[in-house]
Amino acid sequence: MRLPILDPKDLTDEQKPLYDDMRAGIKDHFKGFVNMRDDGALLGPWNPWIREPRFGKPIWELVKAIASNPLLPAAVREVAILVTGSHFRSGYELYAHVLVAEQRGLSDEKLATIVAGQRPVDLTKQEAVAYDVASALVNGGVLPELTYRAAVREFGEHGAAELSYLVGVYCMVSVTLNTFDVPVPD
Repeated sequence: MRLPILDPKDLTDEQKPLYDDMRAGIKDHFKGFVNMRDDGALLGPWNPWIREPRFGKPIWELVKAIASNPLLPAAVREVAILVTGSHFRSGYELYAHVLVAEQRGLSDEKLATIVAGQRPVDLTKQEAVAYDVASALVNGGVLPELTYRAAVREFGEHGAAELSYLVGVYCMVSVTLNTFDVPVPD
């Protein structure tokens, strides 16, 4: 871990409102995994973001936008997030979203296969489209036309756009976690 966890008592005037907003958002949208210490200190990507409010605040606004009122089914979102986390080998992201994906009904076999960087054979049609879109995007280059069309067919234009933005946001989350070597909680 490259950054010590920031104690809420030590927050600057610039960090305090961001901390309060993050804490509220975490309680609303990021449940099922350890993301805060007992003293209120933020873990995961929130600790690095709160240290640099100039960057952390706009990133947090984007994260809130992608987490609020999603069009995509929860399991589909988790497949895309886990494909992204697996590509970056982002430990905290995989830890958190495996737990969330289990709560959303994804089997241990599917999760283990995705985390291993492989495509499960028993994905639903929508999960398969999410896997293919996320996999293509994190591996670089233009999203293949047939993959894009499949996403629009399954999720509509707005849903396909949301899927793209979701992968992009979690690329940024993964890079943040990897840059600062954020550990998985004990």
